[in-house]
Amino acid sequence: MYTKFFGLNEKPFSITPDPRYLFMSERHSEGLAHLVYGVKESSGFIQLTGEVGTGKTTLVRTLLTRIPKGVDVALVLNPQLSATEFLTAICEELKITLPEERASSKALVDALNKHLLESHAAGRRTILIIDEAQNLATDVLEQVRLLTNLETAKQKLLQIILIAQPELRDKLSQTNLRQLAQRVTGRYHLEPLSREETAQYIDHRMKVAGGLTEVFEERAKREVYKQSGGVPRLINVICDRALLGAFSKESRTVDAALAREAANEVSGERPKQHRWLLPAVGLLTVAVVAGGLWALFGSRPQATAPSEVAAPVEVAPQEATEQPEPVAVEERPSLDAQLMGLPGRAGADAMQALMALWGIEYDSSAGDACSQVEAAGLSCLRQRGSLSMLRKLDRPVVLRLTDSDGRKHDLVLASMRDDDVELIMDGSRVTTSVDEIADLWFGLYQLIWHPPNGDPSVLRRGVQGPKVVWLRQSLAALDPNSSVAPGDSPLFDGELEQQLLDFQRRNRLDTDGLAGQQTQIIINSQLGLDGRPRLSGG
Repeated sequence: MYTKFFGLNEKPFSITPDPRYLFMSERHSEGLAHLVYGVKESSGFIQLTGEVGTGKTTLVRTLLTRIPKGVDVALVLNPQLSATEFLTAICEELKITLPEERASSKALVDALNKHLLESHAAGRRTILIIDEAQNLATDVLEQVRLLTNLETAKQKLLQIILIAQPELRDKLSQTNLRQLAQRVTGRYHLEPLSREETAQYIDHRMKVAGGLTEVFEERAKREVYKQSGGVPRLINVICDRALLGAFSKESRTVDAALAREAANEVSGERPKQHRWLLPAVGLLTVAVVAGGLWALFGSRPQATAPSEVAAPVEVAPQEATEQPEPVAVEERPSLDAQLMGLPGRAGADAMQALMALWGIEYDSSAGDACSQVEAAGLSCLRQRGSLSMLRKLDRPVVLRLTDSDGRKHDLVLASMRDDDVELIMDGSRVTTSVDEIADLWFGLYQLIWHPPNGDPSVLRRGVQGPKVVWLRQSLAALDPNSSVAPGDSPLFDGELEQQLLDFQRRNRLDTDGLAGQQTQIIINSQLGLDGRPRLSGG
């Protein structure tokens, strides 16, 4: 409908997973690289997870276009099957002649094993991709585990890739499925797009569809991110509706108001500024009706005898009271306006301010800031995240903000309490709101932290050392209801992994059983160790 109006060859925001429209964000590039590497290196069991609409299926479609020669693929799109139906679907995908005893799982596995051995002998490999794997029943997941037993003396005959929502990670963490979880050799979790990536994503899809002009204004892209949370599917739906709205208004551009209106229509909500309208109209109607009745009955003069006419009553004039003059309130300029008054800058100044909070004096002649931080026995962490994650980390951070002119500014977020935050800007402390930060921040942050035993490495099952003792005792201290004694074993065993998974679930972290840097920082924060700068001001 609107494609010709905007000079497009096709609708740019279709929710159909089309590999041509794949936007390779940093996370999507890494996710695809993990899948391609796993396929080429035949690395066994691979798990790719992500929230609804983050682009998992599109990645799978793209992977299928990059499958090397000599590889056969079985793709199961509907995993809500019984164990027997699941095996039948695999055989049909690989064009295996089904046995006479089609209701027998053993007969189906035997036919599959025979086919895999023949393919291996012919120099071919076989991959099974299961989409929406979080819907697999427990008995089917057990059947998946048994399929990994199909192997020669040197190599697995069937490589399995599970594509799923995060619920699969919770399911595999169950005790009865631990054997399957232990066979997963590669895990990757897709995150939503950052605000900057959302703007790039919108531009990318418009260009692929043939767009030659800038249709979405910068503030409209920010509004789309705010309303969608960076989830590609929601971005598509909102942008498609926004283009239709612009077309109906004969507008060649989409502004923030149109994007917000499109999001409200998609979600089925009335715009916030209009939610008071219906009750207000109701009250107004009551008032009008009551006024009309009063005019009709209450104010009608009563008939009286001439002698009963009341004499006029004198009313003493009232003295005029002086009204206080309104006090002028000086409005604080917005954070965006303040940043636009500063030259764009990045790096050293902000890190110098952050180091000062940790009591480290920056020396311009002693190398880069993080080298000096490490020399002081601390460590730097640079990642993308959300404001809620920053609250969990509870450490002052350097944020990279982008003003309306596109200039980047590195500032220190020194404290954050409720909706108010304090920034260190140009040597001064400035108070602003969380909402203003959210409008200008695309998710990139850097912080300083104190790794246990001076070692920032990731802890995983099978690792040994004094840092494992720290993890064991810390998790026990943070879960007083745990029946597991802290102990001092230096081995990261299955029991410790389960404690870590419980901690990650309680704190809404990735339940991967790995004590990475973020997890370690959050543990330190919750332990409330003294001498650490806290974002919460403690």
